[in-house]
Amino acid sequence: MIGLRVGFMFERDRAPEELPACAAALEELGADDLWVVEDLGWAGSISAAALALAATRRLRVGIGIAPVALRNPALLAMEVANLARVHPGRLVAGVGHGVPEWMRKVGAETPRKLALLEETIVAVRGLVAGETVTLHGREVTVDGLTLVHPAREVPPIVTGVVKPRSLELSGRVADGTILAEGAGPAELIAARKHIDAGRAAGDRPEHELIVFAYLHVSDDPERAAEATREMVTGQAAWLGVPPEELFTLIGPAADIPARVAALHEAGASTVILRPLGDDPEGQARIALEALGRVRQ
Repeated sequence: MIGLRVGFMFERDRAPEELPACAAALEELGADDLWVVEDLGWAGSISAAALALAATRRLRVGIGIAPVALRNPALLAMEVANLARVHPGRLVAGVGHGVPEWMRKVGAETPRKLALLEETIVAVRGLVAGETVTLHGREVTVDGLTLVHPAREVPPIVTGVVKPRSLELSGRVADGTILAEGAGPAELIAARKHIDAGRAAGDRPEHELIVFAYLHVSDDPERAAEATREMVTGQAAWLGVPPEELFTLIGPAADIPARVAALHEAGASTVILRPLGDDPEGQARIALEALGRVRQ
């Protein structure tokens, strides 16, 4: 699996004060990435990314994802540029539409979701790169703004999206796409068709396909099912599929290499495992050992 990045997610229910130690431990183990979450009511992704970056020297940190409906593009660009300038080459800025019910809770929902996402990406990328941005769009207004401290290396801006039109938009204007937990090889191949259609109409030189996947290492199927049932059931309902159709890495450690290889063969360039249950760092170690990636 040459060229494949493997990383882990910092679970949103964990206390924020655990993040620095978790990031340092994963870096020591040999993980490529750590991804943080921005779900309404949990923790802010920019501050979480800052904590993880400050606690490490090599680990790449991904924001997965900041809802553009909550983030003014000028402020988001300022925050992203700050992190990217201090930690060059180690940040991935993930953005998305946001969960509609959550956006309604804070009066941030918009009917023009595609326009808001595209215009935010364009504005943020230009600002972070040090350009003077003027954009009078359908949803975004930036009138002649330039950042005083732009990034020396513009980080990838990727989207966490699901539906065909959003996937096509991602291919056209983003540097990568995040596919949510439960997506397997068939879903990757289907998503790539829409992404590639967008890429054909865009000008981005590369596109990273990032896949999130649930991880729970156990040789006991009943205990594994009990430990992961709530999360798996909720995700299946959100995706509108039966729980048994979700692609996961829930089961014996011996199954991990083949499952990860299947995602890689279907086009994934980065696989981010989301440990469920107790001892997430311990599960991460087992997964990396199974993949032959533990740093000696």
